[in-house]
Amino acid sequence: MTPTGEQGESTWDVEALLSDALRPIDPPERLSGRIEDTFTALSAAAASELSDWAEELTDSEMRALRDPRNWVRPVVAVGVGGVATGALVLFELRRRGKQEANGLKGLAAGVRDRF
Repeated sequence: MTPTGEQGESTWDVEALLSDALRPIDPPERLSGRIEDTFTALSAAAASELSDWAEELTDSEMRALRDPRNWVRPVVAVGVGGVATGALVLFELRRRGKQEANGLKGLAAGVRDRF
């Protein structure tokens, strides 16, 4: 877009520029699948790490767990696993919401067509 105006003044169509700049962009179809695969892998890795860590503990290490400095590995694994699992739940809820919305729209259109 070029500035236009009278007597050397330049004006821009700000509304058109903003609408072009703020237009929503749909992500690629496979992006959600890749993100879901990543979160699944993170969740599985965190669960595996916790399982391996628990199996490696000896009696002396169990007593050493009273020291908070030894909590780093399990806390990180629980945090990563929790976030990844939470994200997977949100993806599934969003997917189901879209399917239900489409189903409700179709149902509403069918009822409208009948009357």
